[in-house]
Amino acid sequence: MTRVVFAPDSFKGTIAAADAARLLADAWLTVDPDAETVLRPMADGGEGTVAAFAAAVPGAERMPITVDGPAGHPVDTSWLLLPSTAEAPDGTAVIDLASTSGIELLDELRPWDADSRGFGQAIAAALDHGVSRLVLGIGSSASTDGGTGMLRALGARFLSADGSEVAPGARSLGDIASVDLGGLRSAPEVRVLTDVTNPLTGPRGAAAVFGPQKGLVDIADQRRTDAGLARLADLLALDPQTPGAGAAGGVGAALLAWRGVLLPGAAEVAHLIGLADAIADADVVVTGEGAYDGQSGDGKVPSFVASVAAEADVDALLVAGRIDDDADTGLFAEVRSLTELAGSGAAALANPQRWLHEAGRQLAGARRGS
Repeated sequence: MTRVVFAPDSFKGTIAAADAARLLADAWLTVDPDAETVLRPMADGGEGTVAAFAAAVPGAERMPITVDGPAGHPVDTSWLLLPSTAEAPDGTAVIDLASTSGIELLDELRPWDADSRGFGQAIAAALDHGVSRLVLGIGSSASTDGGTGMLRALGARFLSADGSEVAPGARSLGDIASVDLGGLRSAPEVRVLTDVTNPLTGPRGAAAVFGPQKGLVDIADQRRTDAGLARLADLLALDPQTPGAGAAGGVGAALLAWRGVLLPGAAEVAHLIGLADAIADADVVVTGEGAYDGQSGDGKVPSFVASVAAEADVDALLVAGRIDDDADTGLFAEVRSLTELAGSGAAALANPQRWLHEAGRQLAGARRGS
C-alpha cells in the first residue's frame, strides 16, 4: 500500500490549502484506490493558516467572532483554539491576519484608511479566553498602518501633539507625537508566522515593497508613509531594520514591540502540525501553491516541504497554478502546472478544481508507472 502525504499551500484566491489537499487526495485515489492518504495542508502565515491547523490538529475548535474589517464594516470570522499541551496548558490560539484584516476582504484598496484593528480584536478575544500561547499568521495584510490598529485593540494609544487620538490607518502615521502603552494588555507566548524578512523602512521596507499592492502607488506617498513608520519605530524604541519588522505593513514591528517572536512561517506550521512525522512514514509527498516562481525556493511552502521530504528520502511532487520559467523545479520528481494542463491561465482560473483533480490523477499515474 502506498502512503501519500498531501501538503499543499493555498492556491491563493481560488482554492484553500485544506480543499486543495482533499481534491488531490481524491484524484489520487481514482488511480490508486488502495493508497493511504494523509492530509497535512500547509501555510506560511498568510491566507489559510487557520484552516491548515484546523485540518491537521485533532480537537481543534473554531471560535466565531465579529471584528472591524479593513473596509470599515464588520467581518464575521473565527480564531482557532488548539487543545491543551504541556507547552500550552490553557490551549493555543491560532489567528490569521488574512481573515480579520486581510486584503482579500476589500472590494477596493484603501491605502490610507485600512488598518489592522480587526486582527487585534481577534487577539483580544483569544486573551479573554485565557490561552497560554498565540500563534499569529501575518500574511495578506490590507494596510500599511505599522500595526497601530492591532495595538489599539490591545489597549495602546497613539496621540497627536495636542493629546488627541490620531485617525486610524497609514494616513495619520506622521501625526503621531507620542505613544501611550500604559493600557496595553500583557502578552503570553507569542509566535508570529511570516515568510517576509523585509525591514520596516527603507528601500526594502513595508511602504516601498508592499505599499504598491495596497494602493500606495506614488513614490511621494510611499516616502510619506515610510517616514511615518520610521517615526513610529522611534517611539516604540524599535530598530526599523530588524528583519521581518516590515511584514504585514509593519504589523511585524508592532508584534516585536509586544514581545512577539518572528518565525519562518512554513517551518513553524510544519512543526506544529507534525509534518515531518507524517512524511517520515510516507512513500511520496505532494505539495503545491498558486504560482511557483523564482521566489518560491526562498522559504515558501513547496520548497520547504520538498526539503523535509528529502531529509526523509521521500520523493516530492509539485502541483502549481503556474510554473514560471525561472523557477527551480529540481527538488521535485514530478511537476504539473494547471496552466499547462488547461491550455491557458484563464482556463485554469475558470475551473481550478477540475485541473487540480487532473493534476493529481496524472501524478498518481506517473507514480504507479515509475
